[in-house]
Amino acid sequence: MSQHILITVRGHDTPGITRDLTAVLARYDAVLVDVEQVVIHNLLILAFLFEVAPRVDTAGVLEELRQVAHAHELVFESKQLTLEEHKRHRQRHRYVVTLMGANMTAAAMQGVAGVIASAGVNIEKIQRLTEGALTTVELVVSNWSEIEPRQLKGMLLEANERFGIDVAVQRESIFRRSKRLVVMDMDSTLITCEVIDELAAAAGKKEQVSAITERAMRGELDFKASLRERVSTLKGLPADVLAQVAAGISLTPGAETLVSVLHRLGYTTAVISGGFRFFTDGIQKRLDLDYAFANELEIEGGRLTGNVRGRIIDADVKAELLEDIARREGIGLDQVIAIGDGANDLKMLSRAGLGIAFNAKRRVREEADGTITGSLDSILYLLGINQRDIDELTQGTATS
Repeated sequence: MSQHILITVRGHDTPGITRDLTAVLARYDAVLVDVEQVVIHNLLILAFLFEVAPRVDTAGVLEELRQVAHAHELVFESKQLTLEEHKRHRQRHRYVVTLMGANMTAAAMQGVAGVIASAGVNIEKIQRLTEGALTTVELVVSNWSEIEPRQLKGMLLEANERFGIDVAVQRESIFRRSKRLVVMDMDSTLITCEVIDELAAAAGKKEQVSAITERAMRGELDFKASLRERVSTLKGLPADVLAQVAAGISLTPGAETLVSVLHRLGYTTAVISGGFRFFTDGIQKRLDLDYAFANELEIEGGRLTGNVRGRIIDADVKAELLEDIARREGIGLDQVIAIGDGANDLKMLSRAGLGIAFNAKRRVREEADGTITGSLDSILYLLGINQRDIDELTQGTATS
């Protein structure tokens, strides 16, 4: 039976270390099973898991490897794994935990690590995704229990609230890095405002409508009924007010960078809104989105009638449209990211392979796979894209 041996070396990084270690392994016809290397400010940590035939003198192999490490002034450690240990390692469940914050303090990391440990989950790897200040890190964690990503994320929600650290948890699989479709809510997600509140302000009904909107976003009111009630307050508003409101709409910070990078990488993008088509059409054109869906305000004689034309896009319809776009594009739901902030986004978020609560109410943060506040382009980190990649892609856009 083959022998599985794990070696690690650590110390000052110099040229030739990998060459010399693998030269020893090659002489004994070793098969590499796993390898990993990390260099932090010239401090090297390098590990090889390899397999050798039963006839091979493992003591001799390890002695030669130890001599190579000594020649490079490295600390050398080794461990022979049993077949059971090797099988167990391969059967573990692996997840990716992404942490994002203005400051990644030791206290925040300790809080997150404490939750992960209490769940019986082990941290295998930590890497930074940002340049300069340490604001975003990615943890690869593993365990042998049946804990689901959303369960672990729910446990980490306290760290999100206590330390101001955004958290997302994904299953580590081929689909994490092969997302192909990003679907976004519009109001308070892709743009900074709630359009209906702005229209209500123009109609002198802002406080009345804002109160209804807030209750609907918290899930306290049926969305269809609340939308009809809010739109009814707009009866008689001149239609040209729509263009005036649209001119004052601001995109959420990071929205343009997010969409630009996604397009450069070949993603399909869509906005599905419980708001109004007049505004999603403008946002679609502004960002060159592939799809846009929203409700249509009824206009007669140059004024709003206070009614919505056609079917209302509520939570169920949002989820249906997400699935429809995925089918049209030949994309599996595991390859879809959905982003939203309100209760009417929850079904859409749950259908997607990765559902993100953006600047969201607590209920949405609790049920989504991840939470993000601030800049929308932070979504890119969840795809394993680091700051250097983002800079390269955005610079490429500017010069193309």
